[in-house]
Amino acid sequence: MTVAPESEARPVPEGYVRLTIDGIEVEAPKGELLIRTAERMGITIPRFCDHPLLDPAGACRQCLVEVEMGGRPMPKPQASCTMTVADGMVVKTQRTSPVADKAQQGVMELLLINHPLDCPICDKGGECPLQNQALKHGRAESRFHEKKRTFAKPVPISSQVLLDRERCVLCQRCTRFSKQIAGDPFIELLERGAVQQIGIGEQQPFQSYFSGNTIQICPVGALTSAAYRFRSRPFDLVSTPGQCEHCASGCEIRTDWRRGKVMRRLAGDDPEVNEEWICDKGRFAFRYATAADRITRPLVREGGELREASWTEALQVAAKGLTEAREAHGVGVLPGGRLTVEDAYAYAKFARIALRTNDIDFRARPHSAEELRFLESTVVGVTPGTGVTYRDLESAPAVLCVAFEPEEESPIVFLRLRKAARKGGTKVFHLGPWASPGVEKTTVIVHNGGPVSTGELVPCTPGGEAAALRELPPAVAEALQQPGAVLLVGERAAQVPGLYSEVLRTAQRTGARVAWIPRRAGERGAVEAGALPTLLPGGRPVTDAAARSEIEQAWGVGPGALPATAGRDLTGILTAAAAGELSGLVVGGVDPNDLPDPALAEQALRRADFVVSLELRPTAVTEHADVVLPIAPSPEKSGSFLNWEGRRREFRTTIEGTGAVPDCRVLDTLAVEMDADLFTQSPAAASAELERIGPNVGDRLPGPDEPVSAAPTPGPGQAVLATWRQLLDNGSLQDDEPNLAGTARRTVAVLSPRTAERIELGLGQRIEVRTAKGAIVLPVELADMPDDVVWVPTDSGTSRVHRALGAGHGALVDIAATTPMSPAATNGHGTTHLDGGRA
Repeated sequence: MTVAPESEARPVPEGYVRLTIDGIEVEAPKGELLIRTAERMGITIPRFCDHPLLDPAGACRQCLVEVEMGGRPMPKPQASCTMTVADGMVVKTQRTSPVADKAQQGVMELLLINHPLDCPICDKGGECPLQNQALKHGRAESRFHEKKRTFAKPVPISSQVLLDRERCVLCQRCTRFSKQIAGDPFIELLERGAVQQIGIGEQQPFQSYFSGNTIQICPVGALTSAAYRFRSRPFDLVSTPGQCEHCASGCEIRTDWRRGKVMRRLAGDDPEVNEEWICDKGRFAFRYATAADRITRPLVREGGELREASWTEALQVAAKGLTEAREAHGVGVLPGGRLTVEDAYAYAKFARIALRTNDIDFRARPHSAEELRFLESTVVGVTPGTGVTYRDLESAPAVLCVAFEPEEESPIVFLRLRKAARKGGTKVFHLGPWASPGVEKTTVIVHNGGPVSTGELVPCTPGGEAAALRELPPAVAEALQQPGAVLLVGERAAQVPGLYSEVLRTAQRTGARVAWIPRRAGERGAVEAGALPTLLPGGRPVTDAAARSEIEQAWGVGPGALPATAGRDLTGILTAAAAGELSGLVVGGVDPNDLPDPALAEQALRRADFVVSLELRPTAVTEHADVVLPIAPSPEKSGSFLNWEGRRREFRTTIEGTGAVPDCRVLDTLAVEMDADLFTQSPAAASAELERIGPNVGDRLPGPDEPVSAAPTPGPGQAVLATWRQLLDNGSLQDDEPNLAGTARRTVAVLSPRTAERIELGLGQRIEVRTAKGAIVLPVELADMPDDVVWVPTDSGTSRVHRALGAGHGALVDIAATTPMSPAATNGHGTTHLDGGRA
């Protein structure tokens, strides 16, 4: 936008128009809304319904301005949030037009007629647009002397969103966000005229992973958080910018706290990443840091029991035990996938220098050697300047999600795919067993009043994804050949032999770009930090003598100090420890239930001679640990994550003075006790050293080239298991959040009608999914999916797949109907639940 004096006569640039706002001549892009042009000139027009990321609605009428076209004034003031700029238009805002000012005052008076005067107790008080604009643009006295309309309150929209209907000004921000952005149209305008109000359908509760955004964008405090309601005043809070620690999306957040305690989290504004949205997990799941069972002092095992100890004693015991284990059969290191870049780097350096081993693997989940080669060849060193970014997704003509469930595994990627499909016509395809809610919401978009297909599901049997990718439908293959097309591959691909290889072959065949999106926040950074058995920091191969020499010089250790052979992966480490071939383990916040074989993990922990656990709260590892060293949660330390793009997401300490220390400092001090120097005493020191080392500038390692695997063939009474984790599940970082847990998706098994018929699954019956190790019994949903396939969530409710079944995605399982429970019912979407419940 350019501003020019009226006297200057020159042609209008192509794609722009020239208009006058409050006497100032301005050039603005064609199609731009008047309210946007004005605010970029520094002219603030009051508004409630307008939001830059939502479609215009013109619902509140607070942004009325006076408009002239062709020298003739329009008959009445116009809503500047719905009118686009035009050549020769003359606009007068409330600053220069008594007509516009009077109109805005009249609208404000109308909005305040029934609005309660409860600012002193309203959660929005002190940061309320209505409060601010009433003072600036409203009348000083009210002419309304009748009784105000009241409603019973609050109305629970969900377990975490509460509605005060009498505060609502019907701006429709919440309904538009739900429909347009999240694709969850459970909240609606009800009734008409004077009794119109926001509400939900009786059979359609507000069940959305993004519901907290409606609270943040509500301009009047009508929607409030059950977890935050009446807990604090905005002007009592200290706000600290930060980064979400839950997934690889890399969301900007704002943490509000007082008296050393986090009170709430809000979405930050980052147009390149999460725009102004975050998921409910990122917004509400923060109380784990103040859980009653948090470990705050070191623990040392004595006489079979853990007792509190000083840091000095605990570190000395840990150093002695690890030194003995290192000299016996060696020590394996399992850092986990939730670490900051700096902490992951400290684990990588501790393993190589203090323990003299490459037996380190952060992948606390199902994994494979093929995945490791894929990461070595494709992921290391990729940055937003060279790899796929959010902007690329938004502009891509086609995106194919392979073994990746965006809504469950990376919610902001899901929102960006919805935006791309809705705004730009991006075709979003999914390769998977069934059209989950997230698949439906990115392939069929409700737009301009009707559903529009913007993609499709490419159905395949679990374990057969590689073969399905090789034989893509022609329409999908052609779409991927367009310039800018993207392949998104998730961590579930590690459970399908040959899939990573076929992803690379498909990219070479079509020209599509590839992006890897892990589920945990720390995984992308752990790859760069070298927390893998085959990679040193910066993606340097451990078997490359020149690369080892480079790291040895950077670390100040002598030539040949670093081990030259590749280490064991996580499963190899656990197998060796269980067999007595490793004497010690260093574990960093790993939950055995996340591992592909929890029983093997517990056997390894029992058999190991010495176990050191760095953790925040007790886990199954604590029961076997000889020394437990407490570490700081994200709010109590600084650091950075690398999101799936490779974009660095730095954050500083929110809550100071707690005494908690980050993993990197614990490991640095422990290494000193073992006569080794890491120089990672602070996140800043670790970050600076990793930056000095820099990425590997040598040739990339060759990618995997495994043969395509076929899906397993089930026998009588069997099915192929499909499984992935849901966003809200049994994860420990969601503990102490009952309101959040109330909106988790229902734990059910999903199968096709023909599969249900084959096992004679009747009304009210549940399904038993069984292996030789155990069984899971769940209610059932029927869906359009391949026959002889059953989907269950990996770790939700009673469905603990790894723990109970000892199996994973693509495995063969036995299925059978159980005893009838209750009559059949439907959830209002045509999906039958055979236990009488609803999603």
